[in-house]
Amino acid sequence: MVAKFDMTDDSVVVVIGTGAGGGVLANELAQKGVKVVALEAGGRYLPDDFVNDEWESFGQLAWLDKRTTSGDWRVAKDFSGLPAWIVKAVGGTTTHWAGASLRFQDHEWKARTTYGEVEGANLLNWPIDGEEMAPYYTKAEDKLGVTRTGDRAGLPGNNNYLVFEKGAKALGYEKVNTGRMAINSADNDDRLACQQTGFCFQGCKWGAKWSSAYTDIPRGEATGNLEVREHAHVARILHDEAGKVTGVEYFDKDGNLNLQQARVVCVAGNSFESPRMLLNSASSMFPDGLANSSGMVGKNYMRHMTGSVYATFDQPVKMWRGTTMAGIIQDESRHDPSRGFVGGYEMETLSLGLPFMAAFLNPGAWGRGFTTALDAYENMAGMWLVGEDMPQESNRVTLNSDVTDQWGLPVANVNFSDHANDIAMREHAYKQGAAVYEAVGATRIFPTPPYPSTHNLGTNRMSADAKDGVVNKWGRTHDIDNLYISDGSQFTTGASENPTLTIVALAIRQADYIAGEMTKGNL
Repeated sequence: MVAKFDMTDDSVVVVIGTGAGGGVLANELAQKGVKVVALEAGGRYLPDDFVNDEWESFGQLAWLDKRTTSGDWRVAKDFSGLPAWIVKAVGGTTTHWAGASLRFQDHEWKARTTYGEVEGANLLNWPIDGEEMAPYYTKAEDKLGVTRTGDRAGLPGNNNYLVFEKGAKALGYEKVNTGRMAINSADNDDRLACQQTGFCFQGCKWGAKWSSAYTDIPRGEATGNLEVREHAHVARILHDEAGKVTGVEYFDKDGNLNLQQARVVCVAGNSFESPRMLLNSASSMFPDGLANSSGMVGKNYMRHMTGSVYATFDQPVKMWRGTTMAGIIQDESRHDPSRGFVGGYEMETLSLGLPFMAAFLNPGAWGRGFTTALDAYENMAGMWLVGEDMPQESNRVTLNSDVTDQWGLPVANVNFSDHANDIAMREHAYKQGAAVYEAVGATRIFPTPPYPSTHNLGTNRMSADAKDGVVNKWGRTHDIDNLYISDGSQFTTGASENPTLTIVALAIRQADYIAGEMTKGNL
């Protein structure tokens, strides 16, 4: 029996967003007997609904509401209305993600201490560390069924991986394998093994890849403690005269404004929508937006240092066959300033279908160089580069009051410019990525600039001191005791690893804390 809670029930926890943070948090709380209303801006799509067609799937799943961009990043020029390739649906971007599930390295929790003063960067240590997070990482790996953890075998390597591995080993790299992936290598947790179809970004039709859409959300609903409201677009979070949040106003599918009262509100709308909600909730008591006494809401946006390297060969590779991203080289993820930058980066196999390859390789380009690259698609191999980028106050999400969305709300403007450290790291990564392919006889190399972001981090960062960030070590806002941030926007720094596993681990940990505080009567 799926729960149905009254709008005036002020004993519920309202979770905004149902992705890696919100979906997991909602389920974890429901399993503990806490009543939860989850508000999701998108609709619900399950594996039978997913389509193995890139453009059609993009139209089905992507968050296409208006946004604007500024800064010197390539996205502002080539994809000005699409700063991120994320999902608007139950399950959030866990529908679209590739599945890479990596723990932070111990030193990455303490970037300020490890890297020292980096000019122009707003580095800060996390108020937590690897030792504290280790048991939650294990719980997250077990929940997601991460390969090469527990007793779960790794995925097989496709041709894209075999080219990648051979080149890596020729260069002397040692940490190369098919990765720690939240994709079943054998039937597990009522989900099939990976069928190697190759449409991981379009939603896994087999359910082999973990997504909160068809794991945590239905399990939470089965407890009778979770109600998910689809097509519920949050307008603002309300508070009382004492400054405690009391509820959430949202537009339903028909454009009606509803008010759900709440005991606790947890915001998990990704690093654009979460600060946007706080800023759009400004009031006479909180003129700069909720939880913003530090002025840090929206600031320190990170997207990871990214880029891609594609290469063509004399023989067919057919990189699109098999898992999209089951392959990683981790030798460069160390901190080694002798390379000319702080922090490190991963190299991960990646294939894009022809439509996205044409869109992302070089937008607006035409001519022989571009067309011959696409002509050689069958003989192409590809990798994605992902590394730690530097938080900067000027990289930020603000409200653009000149542009409103379909509900009349100011949209998010995303301003981003690379830090010098990001640029130095990307150049090194391009060089090493090219060397991997050259070592196995590549005929042409295509270093490709970053696409619209998928790893959106920061903007409501965690800090020990209230003046430096937005939330404390539990994700509770420094300013308001019953308002929490539960997504990647709470990241203090980005580390070099794909962020989803850490978001899930933090959500499991936060659920323990919130349930405990409710039991004690502190919430």
